[in-house]
Amino acid sequence: MNNEDYFGEPIYSYTRKQAIADGVLADLTDNEAIRGHWRFPFACTSAVWDTIETAIRDEDNDLNGILHDISVLAKLRIRQSKEKDVIRFTAKIGKATCELKLHIGPGDTHEPVLTLMFTDED
Repeated sequence: MNNEDYFGEPIYSYTRKQAIADGVLADLTDNEAIRGHWRFPFACTSAVWDTIETAIRDEDNDLNGILHDISVLAKLRIRQSKEKDVIRFTAKIGKATCELKLHIGPGDTHEPVLTLMFTDED
């Protein structure tokens, strides 16, 4: 028995691909720093992306540097955490100190994907 057998067909679903197309998520998979750290598709929420863009524009930071720092901090936390699907960590993005979480879960076709967001986002 699967979910559709029990609940019926979904009334509506919103895919990761749609969220990226709509700007709800920013796809960072092809960024050099992300490719150097992660082997799965990587996106962040629009709120995190706005914070990154502000740091680049107003504080003369570099996108690759910001994403490298976030990735290193996330990996350090992964090694310390007992949680494996969501890790929480603190990172500086420009002058802002941000409480972040990195979620690994199934993508649109059930492949592993990573999503970076603020701790108060789902």
